Amino acid sequence: MDDGGAILREALSWVRSGRKAALATVVSTWGSSPRATGSRLAVDESGHMIGSVSGGCVEGEVLANAEDVMRTGRPALLEFGVSDGKAWSVGLACGGRISVLVEKLHDGPDVQRIAERFDHGETTAALVDLTSGERIPIEEDGLADVRFDEAGRRALATAVARGAETLVESGREKFYLEFWRPPLRLIVVGAVHIAQALAPIAAAAGYWIVVVDPRPAFATPQRFPGVELHARWPEEFFAGINLDSRSALVALTHEPGIDDAALIAALRSPAFYIGALGSRGSAEKRRARLRAKGFSESDLARIHGPVGLSIGAASPPEIAIAIAAEMTAVLRREHRPALGSAAE
Repeated sequence: MDDGGAILREALSWVRSGRKAALATVVSTWGSSPRATGSRLAVDESGHMIGSVSGGCVEGEVLANAEDVMRTGRPALLEFGVSDGKAWSVGLACGGRISVLVEKLHDGPDVQRIAERFDHGETTAALVDLTSGERIPIEEDGLADVRFDEAGRRALATAVARGAETLVESGREKFYLEFWRPPLRLIVVGAVHIAQALAPIAAAAGYWIVVVDPRPAFATPQRFPGVELHARWPEEFFAGINLDSRSALVALTHEPGIDDAALIAALRSPAFYIGALGSRGSAEKRRARLRAKGFSESDLARIHGPVGLSIGAASPPEIAIAIAAEMTAVLRREHRPALGSAAE
């Protein structure tokens, strides 16, 4: 499990069942780090854990400190660095350093607010006081209820605008700016061979996978184990859901009667990625059909078709890799969600 929201939800279920839990977060890195800032790990009192904060080299120390944090309720800020001689053996690059915040997880109003916003497709930002562990929400105006000096307030505003998790200082006080975003979701229209290869690749990258195909013989649990399946026409399916900016859609059937309805729904949404299988010729015919439906050239430019990065892919698994790579490139290059907006 590598999605912060999924980790938080699982850890919250532990707390609500009466178990103690701690949440560990990478709050800063220097040099080459095995895990990025914002990577998370949760552990309960029995030592069961999900997520990771390194390549396995510091987890043992984090878990040991988590026991004290769960017992005392006091957060711990752990610093890890390695010498050149230890770099390869422990998994950190030469001279690399990471800082990990370990805090006891409470089912309090601050965390409940994050979970509720997940359910509405909204992003939540908060400041975590590295001394007390207090979590202070940041509202849509980018301000937090905390006494920042002028330099700290400017730094906070810049960090919020960038949408990146980072340390923020105000005088001698240090805070961690965190973002909790809804899970990534991939809707695949067409339960074809490429979809069978794409589903596990995207799932490994943290996406919740939904496959839609009106042909019951295609959309079967045997062909897509563990995947949410809908043997429905796209018009019916998309009438009942909202695509947000954490959503991607890929149309794979080659059938205009199926693909076009899905693409129309995606174009009317803030979905961050829209892809459609087909040759350049079929892509131009598709654009002509959608123009006739009233979509502009800027609308049509959102459709990646032929779908996937141009890597010479030929087989269904190779095409799936190309699609997943292009989705990742678009997500990391363009996605900067706004706070508190379902459309983000």
